[in-house]
Amino acid sequence: QVHLVESGGRQVQAGTSLTLSCAVSGRTYVRSSAVAWFRQGHGEEREFVAAVNWDGWVGDKPVYADSVKDRFTVSRDNAEDTVFLQMTGLKPEDTGVYYCAQRPPAPSNSALLRPSEYANWGRGTQVTVSS
Repeated sequence: QVHLVESGGRQVQAGTSLTLSCAVSGRTYVRSSAVAWFRQGHGEEREFVAAVNWDGWVGDKPVYADSVKDRFTVSRDNAEDTVFLQMTGLKPEDTGVYYCAQRPPAPSNSALLRPSEYANWGRGTQVTVSS
């Protein structure tokens, strides 16, 4: 069984930065997994934010939603089995519960984007951005 625990969410002012962490444990390792961040605003569907594929992925580049590209950075610490989401230039529309999710190595970047591709999820951490 795989466990994911998110942390770092809090209320911040627009324009500031925040880093979320996702600690992965259990019968897997971050270096051999695809890990993604999704978010869900109140009354909205869960949407893709960013993802990083396994360590041996040929492309070896994270994937981002257009709405966060150039503002958010996803990174991985294999030694700590932790994935981070660095968020800068936060906007009120970034408000929501942020979830991390894990799956075996994805065969393509498109497979990283769909929530249905991920079997393991954390409980989420709330990010609130005030204007």
